[in-house]
Amino acid sequence: MKLIIKHSDYVGASASGLCLIHCIATPILFLSQASLISISNEMLFLWQSLNFLFLAISFIAIYYSVQNSSNSYVKILFFLNWLILSTLILIELFEILSIAEFYTYIAATSLSILHIYNLNYCRCEDDSCCVD
Repeated sequence: MKLIIKHSDYVGASASGLCLIHCIATPILFLSQASLISISNEMLFLWQSLNFLFLAISFIAIYYSVQNSSNSYVKILFFLNWLILSTLILIELFEILSIAEFYTYIAATSLSILHIYNLNYCRCEDDSCCVD
């Protein structure tokens, strides 16, 4: 846990990047291996569970990144993008609406970019600048 706290932007950018790769690989994997769905629903469940693992890791990374960020707009954008990504994943899971995967890709990419931006331009060098 100390690793996530200290390097939250690295963890967040990595988790968002892996989430993006997961989102892109899902349709390719299941189209190329259509028989996989009929063989094992457990595999499908495990693959979809990765969405929630990435969301949980991403939320923890955002929580700690926000505590070490000096830019209030970045703080708001972190949670807004996470909320959008979570909503898109839930909409897809429960098949509420038909929304293009492109928007999920944008949300995951935005989180990665925000973590990199925060790491380079908004991190507090000492803890005193971020104390509210």
